[in-house]
Amino acid sequence: MEMVTLTTIKKLLNRNIKVEFACIADSRLHIEANNLGIMIHPLNAGGYFHPFTTIRIALLINRGNYDLIHTHASKDLWLIVPALYLSISKIPLFLTKHVGSFIIKKDFLHWKLYKRITKIFAISSVIKNNLLNTCPVSEDKILILPNGVDMFQFDPEKTDCNKIRCEYKLADDEIVIGMLARFTIGKGHEEFLWAAKELNKRFTNLKLLIVGEASRGESNYEDEIKRLAREYKLDNAIFTGFRGDIPDVLSAMDIFVFPSHSEAFGIALVEAMAMAKPSVCSNANGILDIAVDNETALLFENKNAEELFKKISVLIESAEKREQFGKAARLRAIKLFDIEMLTDNTVEIYRQNLNNLQRF
Repeated sequence: MEMVTLTTIKKLLNRNIKVEFACIADSRLHIEANNLGIMIHPLNAGGYFHPFTTIRIALLINRGNYDLIHTHASKDLWLIVPALYLSISKIPLFLTKHVGSFIIKKDFLHWKLYKRITKIFAISSVIKNNLLNTCPVSEDKILILPNGVDMFQFDPEKTDCNKIRCEYKLADDEIVIGMLARFTIGKGHEEFLWAAKELNKRFTNLKLLIVGEASRGESNYEDEIKRLAREYKLDNAIFTGFRGDIPDVLSAMDIFVFPSHSEAFGIALVEAMAMAKPSVCSNANGILDIAVDNETALLFENKNAEELFKKISVLIESAEKREQFGKAARLRAIKLFDIEMLTDNTVEIYRQNLNNLQRF
């Protein structure tokens, strides 16, 4: 979510739209944003109610002559909306909703907050439905606007699959099955490893590429997953750790596996599709907005390791299906998830809701 905010800023700057950035002081976002060459307004706000920070934002709004505000966290509404009321500003307020909530927020205070929002961008259908179920908003206020991927960066024609295959000594006749995810509970590592154990009984030419690192405070979980791989005797499993060259890593894979139990969206899956990779995915949540069963991917019942094993087997046995799914995946990614197109759509929505259109 943090990186989406910075990517959005970069894309807006490329369109000659002036952007200023308010963020928590000394946060990761603050540090990363220092490289963007824009005006940054660091704020101190660790919780929900910060009267002095709200007043500061109100003064900032009055001085800045802004056309609109766009926030990527609903928690920020507790600062921004009171500031807008204090400043008596009528500028549009947009919210991108990345994560669902299990808390019903239809009380008077939340109604007051959400009433001030102009439009809400839900990154998937499941997030849109979650908003309708938990927040005091009408359907006409919500637009589905998924996260995007740079199709120029994630382009199979611009990467060399041999780079990674040589690095990890992967033979030409080996089928590489990859998974890309943080080591955190719910990403489906357990099901993937169990399926791999069964696959190794049936096929002798497989390599497993498990890409990612533990989230902060979850190194024990990563250790447990690696212990499980040893228990299953997965000598063909390669744990790469963090990689900054994801297009190259994806290029080396023959099959991409996305077994997450619950996803609001699934940007790694879109990246794999952009790289023309066939996939096997759980039929969970936001994944259903991305993958199409028997067209770009094979879907398996969420958390069902045995079905995951069977679906991966189908792709291992059919090079034709892998090629067919991969081509369809790339086309779907370009059509629906190209970041340049989605940024243009965002700007157009800005225009449609601005009080002062000539600035854009």
